[in-house]
Amino acid sequence: MNAPLRLGVAGLGTVGAAVIRILQTKADTLASELGRAVTVTGVTARDRTKDRGCDISTARWFDDAASLAASPDIDVFVELMGGAGDPARSAVEAALTSGKSVITANKALLAAHGQALAALAERQGVALLYEASAAGGIPVIKTLREALSGNSVHKVSGILNGTCNYILTRMEVENLDFRTCLVEAQRLGYAEADPTADIGGFDTANKVAILTSLAFGTEIDSDAIYVEGIASITSLDIRLADELGYRIKLLGVAERTPAGIEQRVHPTMVPKTAPLAQVMGVTNAVTIDADAVGQLTLIGPGAGGDATASAVIGDIAEVAKGGAGPVFRLPAARLEKAPRAAMQRHEGGYYVRLQVLDRKGAFAAIASSMAENSISLESILQKGQLGSKPLLKDTVPSVPVILITYATTETAIRAALDAIDAEGVLDGQPQVIRIER
Repeated sequence: MNAPLRLGVAGLGTVGAAVIRILQTKADTLASELGRAVTVTGVTARDRTKDRGCDISTARWFDDAASLAASPDIDVFVELMGGAGDPARSAVEAALTSGKSVITANKALLAAHGQALAALAERQGVALLYEASAAGGIPVIKTLREALSGNSVHKVSGILNGTCNYILTRMEVENLDFRTCLVEAQRLGYAEADPTADIGGFDTANKVAILTSLAFGTEIDSDAIYVEGIASITSLDIRLADELGYRIKLLGVAERTPAGIEQRVHPTMVPKTAPLAQVMGVTNAVTIDADAVGQLTLIGPGAGGDATASAVIGDIAEVAKGGAGPVFRLPAARLEKAPRAAMQRHEGGYYVRLQVLDRKGAFAAIASSMAENSISLESILQKGQLGSKPLLKDTVPSVPVILITYATTETAIRAALDAIDAEGVLDGQPQVIRIER
C-alpha cells in the first residue's frame, strides 16, 4: 500500500468536523478503495478548546492557517474557513506555492480569486478542487468538468441556496410571511444571524460565477452578475403564482445568448411542471442544458455538515488517486474573456404586480405605457380587495393589478413602469418577477 495521504484541515466548524468524523469512521473502506490511508495530521481553528464531536488528539494544532498550509507535515491543504480574503486566501496561496494540492468549499474565495489561484495551481502541477463550493453534496462541479466532455453547454440554472428555498417553501405551504419564515430559518440554523448573503442572493451569485466558468470556458466575472434577493417577495405574490400555475424560486442562471454570457440571480416564477419547481425545503437542484445530453437535472442536499463533507471527501479521494488537471475545465490561460450580456437585454416573460389607485384614467395610463414600450400582455388580473391596503380617511383606495407579459426585455419593462409611476396612479413600488417557461 502507498504512503498515507496527510491532510491539514483549516476550519473545524460543522463541515470540518464532519469531514474528520467521516474519514475516521470510514478509514478502512477508504484505504481499501484508494490504495492508501488518509490521515489528518494538522488542524487549525479559532477556538482550540471547543468540543467538535470528532477526535483531533493525534493531529498537530497550528495557531494560524498559513503555517499549516506550508507545513512539511501535510500533503493536502483542506480549506473550510470561508471568506474571500485572508486568512483563507493567503493560506491557499501558501499551500499551492509550496506544492500542495488544495481542497476548498469556499465559493466566495473562488468567485473573487479563482482565476489567479487556478493559474498558480496549474503552474505548480497540483490540484485545486472545490466540489463542495456549489450545491453542497450535489456533484455538479465534476459533472461539468468531466462527465460532459464533448458537450456544448447552453445554460446552467438552479436553486443554489437552501435558506432561500426553505423560506419560499414555508411561505407557500403554510401561508406565512417572509419575516416569520426568516426568523424560523435562523432558529433552525438554516440562516445566519446576518442573513444578507443568503436572502440578498450574493451566496447564489458566487456559485453562479464558478458554474459559468466551468460551463462556458470563460474567465470568472463576478461583476457581470445581476443580483436580486427574495426580501421583497410577499405572501400575495406566492398565492398569485400558485393561481397562475407557478412556484417562486430564487434561481441562479448562466446562459449563452447572442449578446454574450448572461449571468443573473433573482426570484423567478417556474412552472409547477418543471423539475426545479418540485424542489422544496433546503434541497438544491441544478439543471444543465447541453447539445448532446439534452437537459440534465441534479437534485440533492445543498448544505449541511455531512452532505458538504461528502463532496470534500470526494475531492480528497481524487487527489489520493493522483487526479489534477485544469481547475476550470480548460487551463486558466485558455479561459476566454466572454462578452457580458447586460440584464437590460434579458428577454422573457414577466409578472408585474402593481398597487393601483382606484381612480379614473389609471388603467388607461397602464395600458398606454405598456403599448408605447411594445409590451404585449398575456393576461391582466384585478384581484378586488385581495391584498388591498386599508382605506384611511380622505385617501384613495388601491387594489392589486397583476400583469403577465409575453416575451419582452428588461429595458422595456423598466421604461414602462417608470412611465406608469410618472402618471401618479401607483401606491408603492411595483413588484417584478421574471418567468421561466
